[in-house]
Amino acid sequence: TDNESRIGPKRAFQSKLLTANELKAGIFSSIITSSILVAAVLYVSFGKEDLEYIFLFGFLGVISIWAAIKYTVGNSAYGYKGLGDIFVFVFFGLVAVLGAMFLYTKTIFWTALLPACTCGFLSTGVLNLNNLRDYETDSKAGKNTLVVRMGFENGKKYHYFLLFAAFACLLVFIILTNTVWYHYAALIAFIPIFRHMAKVKRTANAAQLDPELKKLALSTFLLALLFYISYNNFL
Repeated sequence: TDNESRIGPKRAFQSKLLTANELKAGIFSSIITSSILVAAVLYVSFGKEDLEYIFLFGFLGVISIWAAIKYTVGNSAYGYKGLGDIFVFVFFGLVAVLGAMFLYTKTIFWTALLPACTCGFLSTGVLNLNNLRDYETDSKAGKNTLVVRMGFENGKKYHYFLLFAAFACLLVFIILTNTVWYHYAALIAFIPIFRHMAKVKRTANAAQLDPELKKLALSTFLLALLFYISYNNFL
């Protein structure tokens, strides 16, 4: 669906920087490299004593690879059916945060769902912003993202919901678990996030949203970093 009218960075295959075979080779190389690294991490974390956890995380890894490929590959690609948001929320939010927590602590607390949802909502926000930017080209190409299905203006309202929901989840988590003032430090990351939201609200031209992708992605990384620091008593 990407063509010469696409907004944003060039795609390696679409711009002929890579052939189809080179792209496939890169995909398989990434899968093999990641699988080796994951196997090493799981062995160090669980050893031979907890093989059921190794199999569980191995299964999650396989499903993650499937989800990454099926997002755009094949006639049944779910990214073309408006389902990308659900998969991003689950894998970049719930699976990533709760999975990492269990990997290192061997336990999960119900309150951890809140920061997991925060990461999920913000990651979905990055995808939604990408879909807002590509609204016109996706519509013409028949890529029925959630934004294409609901329309550009409703897609912007959906974006506001994702950002506010992320803020609310993290705020509730901090209130429930707060013992010292610097646990609130992670909320600083929402200053650029809400400034970004104001920019989206003022923008009527989809092409002008492209620079906002980097801002939201980096703000999400900043939030994760501040959250880690504030809850590990480094301040």
